[in-house]
Amino acid sequence: MKIKVSPETYAKETIHMAEYCGLLLVSGRVGRANVMTIGWGLIGPLWGKPFFIVAVRPSRYTYKFIEGVGDFTVNVPRVGMERVVTYCGTVSGRDHDKFGEMNLTIEPSKYVNSPIISECVVHYECKVVYKTRVVPNLLPEEILSTCYPADDYHTLYFGEILATYADKDAKEKLLSEY
Repeated sequence: MKIKVSPETYAKETIHMAEYCGLLLVSGRVGRANVMTIGWGLIGPLWGKPFFIVAVRPSRYTYKFIEGVGDFTVNVPRVGMERVVTYCGTVSGRDHDKFGEMNLTIEPSKYVNSPIISECVVHYECKVVYKTRVVPNLLPEEILSTCYPADDYHTLYFGEILATYADKDAKEKLLSEY
């Protein structure tokens, strides 16, 4: 059973799971969506509202979905989904049905077009209200050489969090070491 929670309730655990194995970002619509693994993201207040900021490269299949629907969901996997997260970050949705191949159940969100993944324990529904491209000449050389050797610069999507909900027993399904 999913319950409504504030965006801050699981923010620390969400960032911890991003560092541990990654999060699952979904964009599109039920029936035509893509899931990708993200390891970077920021949660916090901005402009007086809760935001989730995610980075997506234009070369990623998910990019066209976010551009098309203007929203996304961030789904926090439970402990035990590491193989799913790795797979979703390894293969492209252009060539694979990651939902089907990993037996992931998608269901409609409450406030955005992009669906959520039922098997995950925390969900953030986000509407894009601002985006910006990384400006290469403003980055230090060490970031350019390690994160952008192919000049494939991220677009940062500022997603206003419209809803956050979690499994009733989410605490037990997330890593508690942090």
